[in-house]
Amino acid sequence: MATIELTKDNFNETLTDNEFVLIDFWASWCGPCRQFAPVFEKASEENPDLVFAKVDTEAQQELAASFDIRSIPTLMVVRDKTVVYAQPGALPKESLDDLIGQARELDMDEVRKEIEKQQSGDAQS
Repeated sequence: MATIELTKDNFNETLTDNEFVLIDFWASWCGPCRQFAPVFEKASEENPDLVFAKVDTEAQQELAASFDIRSIPTLMVVRDKTVVYAQPGALPKESLDDLIGQARELDMDEVRKEIEKQQSGDAQS
C-alpha cells in the first residue's frame, strides 16, 4: 500500500479504521525528511498490511501542533489508537524495519494496562 496523506479531515478516521498506522511528520524544505522519504516508502511496500501515512507539517500546522511536533522528521507509530512510539529523526532502513517488528510484537493489552497505571499514578501525585 502506498503512503497516504493525512490531514485534519481524515486523521481521526484513518486512526479509527486501522489498527496499525505509521505516521511521518515532514516538510518539503527539510533535508533529513527528503532522505527518509524513500526509506519510509520502501517500508510501506514491504509491509502492505500496515498503513503508512505522511503529515506535511507546513500544510497541516494545526495537526502537527496538536502532537507537539517540534522537530522533523518525526516518526509516530499508532496501534489500536494508542501512540506506542514517537521520536524525531530519520531512521535508516534497518532501524525502521526493527521498529516495525517490535511494534508488531507489542501486547496491546499490556500497553494499555501500563498507560492506565501511569495515568493513575500521575493523578495521585
